Amino acid sequence: MKTLVHIGTISEFHRLNGDAKPEHPLISLIDYGKIYHANRLLHFTQGFYSIALKKNVIGKWQYGQSSYDFDEGVMSFFAPDQVLDIEIDEQQLIDKPSGWILLIHPDFLWNTGLVKKMSNYGFFNYAINEALFLSEKEEYIVSQILENIRQEYSANIDEFSKSIIVTQIELLLNYSERFYKRQFLTRDKNNYEVLTRFELALAQYMGSDTLQDQGLPTVQHIAEMLHITPDYLSSLLRYSTGKNARQHIQHYIIELAKVRLSTTTGSVSEIAFALGFEHPQSFSKLFKKHTKLTALEFRAAYN
Repeated sequence: MKTLVHIGTISEFHRLNGDAKPEHPLISLIDYGKIYHANRLLHFTQGFYSIALKKNVIGKWQYGQSSYDFDEGVMSFFAPDQVLDIEIDEQQLIDKPSGWILLIHPDFLWNTGLVKKMSNYGFFNYAINEALFLSEKEEYIVSQILENIRQEYSANIDEFSKSIIVTQIELLLNYSERFYKRQFLTRDKNNYEVLTRFELALAQYMGSDTLQDQGLPTVQHIAEMLHITPDYLSSLLRYSTGKNARQHIQHYIIELAKVRLSTTTGSVSEIAFALGFEHPQSFSKLFKKHTKLTALEFRAAYN
């Protein structure tokens, strides 16, 4: 059984990987090709952000119940305290991995404008299999920004250093968001499949006993049924259809309500409870928000 290890500091990460002491205690750019995994089974969390650009990734990385391995240039993003598993295969150590891992301790962002923005970058909550695949041009842009960060913290630190580095980090994150949008928009077939599976999962939930036991479907629950993360699901749907997962769920529920209001004689309260609402008032408020009519006004139009 693997023991969960917490790597609290960037200095500790360097030490565990046989690397020299970091030039800066709160930010570091590590050559992925030089990382040494002393253990062949790794199960760990980190106390810092990591942004990786990798090729020929060593081992199989696990998230949830699935494992993934990559042989292309990909970017992955991890927020502090996320659990990661890596299984190292001796044969894989023959292949030379390459790339960079940028480590950023939350304390480095303290008292900067970026600290409040970090939660807006949903890709820090994506799973391993939801990594960002880069074109050669995109990879060059990312590599240049990473090199700018390395050069800045490696130089003599002055009163401008931190703001310059933070600006570069924000630039890197904004480019990553742009590249993810490109990936969502260019993978039409994959997006269509996810959208179809999303609608099927939603229909399955609404027609099951789970609806009465747990109430209205949540983005979290539907995402788990699809084996993807809630943030990735919402981003994919938003970029593909203009509506996020929560909006899609609400739309689906309102359409079901319209059918029941126009084809059954059940009261508004009965329909609300049947759709998973704990309080009929919540249903009435949502229905009017979406249709500009009360449930009774909508029903009257069909009588």
